[in-house]
Amino acid sequence: MLALNSTSIFVPPQNPKPFSFSRVSSFIFRAFSKFPGDSDSDDSPSEITGRRSNYSGVKLEETVDVKTGKLRLDSWVSSRINGISRARVQSSIRSGLVSVNGRVTDKVSHTVKGGDKVNCTIADLKPLRAEPEDIPLDIVYEDDHVLVVNKPAHMVVHPAPGNATGTLVSGILHHCSLPTVSFPGEEVLSDVEDDSDDELNLFSTDQSPYGVDSSVVCEPSVRPGIVHRLDKGTSGLLVVAKTEQSLANLAEQFKKHTIKRVYVSITCGVPTSVSGRIDIPIGRDSNNRIRMIAIPGSHKGGRARNAASRYKVIEKLAGGGSALVEWRLETGRTHQIRAHAKYLGIPLLGDEVYGGTKNMALSLLQPKTPPRSHGKLSQLISGIERPCLHALTLGFRHPYTGENIHFTRLPPADFAEVLSELRAISTEKVL
Repeated sequence: MLALNSTSIFVPPQNPKPFSFSRVSSFIFRAFSKFPGDSDSDDSPSEITGRRSNYSGVKLEETVDVKTGKLRLDSWVSSRINGISRARVQSSIRSGLVSVNGRVTDKVSHTVKGGDKVNCTIADLKPLRAEPEDIPLDIVYEDDHVLVVNKPAHMVVHPAPGNATGTLVSGILHHCSLPTVSFPGEEVLSDVEDDSDDELNLFSTDQSPYGVDSSVVCEPSVRPGIVHRLDKGTSGLLVVAKTEQSLANLAEQFKKHTIKRVYVSITCGVPTSVSGRIDIPIGRDSNNRIRMIAIPGSHKGGRARNAASRYKVIEKLAGGGSALVEWRLETGRTHQIRAHAKYLGIPLLGDEVYGGTKNMALSLLQPKTPPRSHGKLSQLISGIERPCLHALTLGFRHPYTGENIHFTRLPPADFAEVLSELRAISTEKVL
């Protein structure tokens, strides 16, 4: 049973090898595109392309329903164009492509009401650039074929509008001595407007016709492939392919769900059953476009896709006001753990988007804890700045040697501090 306060967890010895261009297949940067992968999505490329279409040039000419109350312009337009992100709509408004009652407005928070006539043209996606940056990386394992990184919380994996720098991609480009690349913008699901926070991504080498930005000179070079993504707020392990062969091999392992992925979280409350399997489809929340939602029953005509997670309570904390929970993913969907935790009624502590708010946490903790601890609890909860979720273990078959390897990294200091403080109030191990 994982205790998360022990150094006895087996971690294979690191075996870093010097990076050698001569020992690795070289190829030219092409484009960044979606591919089957981890954590919260293993959707196929065609499915992603279908759901996240370009939208460039799409026009909306419509009168706001008289029964509609007052709404923000960006919210109303987003609700009228199926599948588009609010960030994309906001960009179009700021570009002067939206008018209300014949007058152009570039204010995204402009209020519209029943009877208003809105004309909108969706702007083209702007290309994004990934610049090599000298960012410290916690490299757990590296050889000529793969790179395993322990991602810190608050780091975005993939460049996106609002997060063009400081990304894991930029750090890897620098680490591998690779050049700047440009790639087409794309629709992304985000926790915060303009934030990239989808947990899946892979730099595909052969599925996009787009080339490298002509202003960037690219010698034939090794291009890293991030096979999966972690949310911006999620810390922990992910694997990067260094060669096209490794990239294809790892992608196939993710597609077949043979990758071992273990996460740990601190939750608001304790689930009714201390262990179980959740097999509930997940789709975008029609009432809140920056999050996903578990939708029981059928796939609702494609709105939701099958998602399965196994969970197990490791410890009940602070009198049962919280719990340390282990998660094992059978599928990978956007925000899968977060959506399933919310469905169970145990949103992750610190997950404001999925209900794990500070008020929610305190409402569960305070009735179950001594009054003398309430002040410290309030201080602890107020300092939480991200969902308490950590990718603890990652295991896969090495794409070159065929050896089964696995890695474990304990949660970082912020997670450990919250866990320690809740344990100090009370802890009950679950066998």
